Amino acid sequence: MPDPLSSRRNFIQQSSITTATLLVPTLAFASAPQTPAKKKDAEDISPAEDLMREHGVLNRILLIYDEHLRRLAAKQTFDGSVLASAADMVRHFVEDYHEKLEEDFLFPRFRKAGKLVKLVDTLAAQHKAGRELTAQIRELGSLATLKYVSDSDKLADALRAFLRMYRPHEAREDTVLFPAFRSIVSPHEYGALGDDFEKKEDELFGEEGFFKVVDQVAELEKKLGIYELSQFTPE
Repeated sequence: MPDPLSSRRNFIQQSSITTATLLVPTLAFASAPQTPAKKKDAEDISPAEDLMREHGVLNRILLIYDEHLRRLAAKQTFDGSVLASAADMVRHFVEDYHEKLEEDFLFPRFRKAGKLVKLVDTLAAQHKAGRELTAQIRELGSLATLKYVSDSDKLADALRAFLRMYRPHEAREDTVLFPAFRSIVSPHEYGALGDDFEKKEDELFGEEGFFKVVDQVAELEKKLGIYELSQFTPE
């Protein structure tokens, strides 16, 4: 007859071994270093948010244009390369990328849906006019010196026209066009477009391209002495 005490002892030993065997993988998993989740940003940005933050870049460039217009009015000298660089950013980031997204992905869908067609046509016409003004600003701003009063006047007129058009232009897009866009596409299509926009941005400007462009704008602001936000606070 088996010894009850010996059987109990064997049962406890076997149970301990089994329990220890089960615990080892669990403890190993718990103690293993956790791989940080891949940073999520692009997929969390909607098409409207993407386009509106790009308007923020444009607004900062408009402040650069404002400062040059102020210096022209005060007959102060300035480094034309800064203005030329700002115009180049408008050409490459705003016109060749941001506006191209609107013209390729938004405007056709609004026309097909028969919604806000008049607004879309006006916006498209302003894109064309803006490109012509950018060419003038780039050409005149790149001159080493504005020797002739006529050149200064032409540059001031071009800057003034650009500022006058683009502030209401982007305000109308932010408050009317972009909010309405979600209503004319399916949720799936809306989300997929956000991914497409980010891929195009990375393709043209590199990974985190938006933030690189923001840094470039900030450098121009610093050269002009308009970077510090506090200076715009009324005393």
